[in-house]
Parts: sequence; C-alpha cells; structure tokens
Amino acid sequence: MARIDGTDVQIRTATEDEVPVFIEWARVEGWNPGIHDGECHYAADPDGWFVAERDGEIVGTLVVTNYDASFSFGGFYIIREDIRGEGAGWKLWNHGMAHTGERNFGGDGVFEMQNKYAENAGLIYAYRNIRWQGTADGRAQPDLVSAQELPFDALSAYDRRHFPAERSRFVDKWISRDETLALAFLHPDESIGGYGVIRRCFEGHKIGPVFADTPVIAERIVEGLTELIPGEVFFFDTPEPNAAAVAMARNRHMEEVFGTARMYSRNIPVLPLQEIFGVTSFELG
Repeated sequence: MARIDGTDVQIRTATEDEVPVFIEWARVEGWNPGIHDGECHYAADPDGWFVAERDGEIVGTLVVTNYDASFSFGGFYIIREDIRGEGAGWKLWNHGMAHTGERNFGGDGVFEMQNKYAENAGLIYAYRNIRWQGTADGRAQPDLVSAQELPFDALSAYDRRHFPAERSRFVDKWISRDETLALAFLHPDESIGGYGVIRRCFEGHKIGPVFADTPVIAERIVEGLTELIPGEVFFFDTPEPNAAAVAMARNRHMEEVFGTARMYSRNIPVLPLQEIFGVTSFELG
C-alpha cells in the first residue's frame, strides 16, 4: 500500500544520462519541448535536476535552475500519474525549494492551478502567458543578421536586460544547436535592437525568446524566423500584458492552445514587458 506521506519515496540528483527522461515525460504531457532543450537546460545548473524514486523506479521529475545568487526558475515538474496525490510531489517540491535557498523563485504553472500554487507553495501570480499555434508564412528580412555572428558579450547583455538574471551559459547553447535559428536586429549604430530564436520541437517549431525594442522590430524578427519553414506548424508563447505581442499572434491567425500562470515566490521582477514578445521557455523562464 502506497504511503500518503511519501516516506517510501527517495529524492536524488539526476545524472546527465537521465536528462532524456525529463524531456520524454514533458513530451508525453503535451508540453512539446525542443529536441535539444535538455542539453541547453542542463548546462545552466546541473545540480538542479532532481528525480523522485520508489522501489528503484523514477516516479517524478523537477528542475530548479539557480541562475545566480538571487534568482531561480523551475520546470519539468511531473509526477507519474498513477501515484499523484500520494506525497511524492510535495516531497520532491520541497527538495527543489531547498536547492533554491533564499533566491526569488519563478515558474510557469498551468493557469487553472494558480490558486493551488498560491495556497500550497506561497507563489505570487504575476500574469498569464499564452501559447499560440500557427502555420509559418514568413518573409525574408534582409536587415536581420545571425545572432551567432554578434559579439557574444553584447548579445548576453541584451538578453540580461529582459531576464531577471545573467544566463550566458544557457544562451550560448540555446542559439547554437542544430535545427535552431537565431536572428538579431541592429540599429544604425550597430547596437542590438532585438533578437529571437526558433528551434525544432517534437511537433513543429517553437519561437522563443523574442526580445525587441519596438513592436516593428519584433515583427521583423518573427517574419525572419518563420521564413525558412514555410507551411510548417510553429508555436509562439507571448506574455499577455504585452498587447502588441498578442496582436502579432492574432494578426497571423494563430490559435490559442495553452496558457500558463507566471508566478514568483518573493517578488515580481521589474522587467520591460513591453519589449518581451516571446517567452524563452516555460521550463526555464
């Protein structure tokens, strides 16, 4: 008989060889991760990958990425369906929060579960993210350049303006995997005015992030990212408070297919949401 308090469950740090388990479970849940997401995520904080085990079998997964001394983000929180409600999830969650320490913790949870996250974990609701699905029909944008051709320090600094922590190790891998395209817009003085990434997923492609100084630049980036995959399915995750980002999806006749609640444990970071058109990843922020 399973114990409701989860005392028959052990929590341990996952090995790099077990990263595909997290990706496969996320795929089965319908979250459609990128085919190279695991190696990019793992590089950010290898010590933040945890599994719950019962009788030698993995029954739960959780990733808690500590970016720096002040900010952490969680994802891949999945408990095997047949043991949900038996305490494994709460035990795994508490282990992950111990890894977070005193950092401000962020996460994207199922929108309908936000009250549970607030009551049980004390998370603060910030806003909703919307996942859109559409068909690519972008046009070439000759004023865009490959993000990989830019000085990496400049690209990393631009990314930092739009994220609560420095994450250069992650960005370096995120823009350079196979079947991934990263494009940037440069102002006349050659300063970065925006960048975006599109990557192959188990179903179609997914855009994220899209950070841009203006909606016009963001439009150009999305056009350029989708130009090379005409007729293929792609997904675009937009913060709902950015009305221009939502309008971009609707103007492309994209369908809203999923929503998450962005929540934090201590405070809502002050970010230029009007420049955040596409979320990088629901699993990593």
